[in-house]
Amino acid sequence: MTYCVAMMLDRGLVFMSDTRTNAGVDDVSRVKKMHMFEMPGERSMVLLSSGNLATTQAAIGLLEERSKAPDDRDPSIFRTQSMFQTAKLVGETLNEVVANMRIRDDQPTAHAFSATLILGGQIAGSDPRLFLIYPEGNFIEAKSDNPFFQIGEIKYGRPILSRAYNAGMDFAEAAKLMLISFDSTLRSNLSVGLPIDMAVYRKDSFEIGPFRRFEEHDADFRAISLGWSDALKHAFARLPDLSIDEDA
Repeated sequence: MTYCVAMMLDRGLVFMSDTRTNAGVDDVSRVKKMHMFEMPGERSMVLLSSGNLATTQAAIGLLEERSKAPDDRDPSIFRTQSMFQTAKLVGETLNEVVANMRIRDDQPTAHAFSATLILGGQIAGSDPRLFLIYPEGNFIEAKSDNPFFQIGEIKYGRPILSRAYNAGMDFAEAAKLMLISFDSTLRSNLSVGLPIDMAVYRKDSFEIGPFRRFEEHDADFRAISLGWSDALKHAFARLPDLSIDEDA
């Protein structure tokens, strides 16, 4: 399983993903789920991936391979004119991979090869944009009423994001909020695990960074995790008691 989050801020974009993949309780390994595409001064883009590992790796690999093709007729993530066109290209590539796997394995549906992607970034001449891309190739864009996207094991980490998100927060505050969201997920689902990758994109910089990996014993992550647990306990203790007639 996977947990990935991407968030829109007034300042730019923040991305975070776990790195755990497993085929069983005794077969756990790490796989990077954050992929970057950059042309300095012209475009910067980040892809987060969730779902069937063969599907996501094939889709990312195909995008990377085509991005290096010299022929302008080949679809390339570096030749699209807008982030919308980039999302369309990524969706078509993902759908192409899913369809080919379904045919090759003679499967009646593509469910076994399903994958979902988050694409965010900026191309010169327009603002940063963020998209959630489905295995069918269609996609939706983040707006003010849905300013962040999650993929994978989303249910445990969503409440804190929904309650505390503010578009005006700085990158450090956003990272802290996302780490709390990850902490809630890690405590509730063993299929999501450290290390956690984080990347920041500052609006109009056309450069992804800083990038950071939170390893298993990272002091900052541990401090946030313990601090959040203590804060929840104190908040619970301050809530008014209910009146219950135990003799009724």
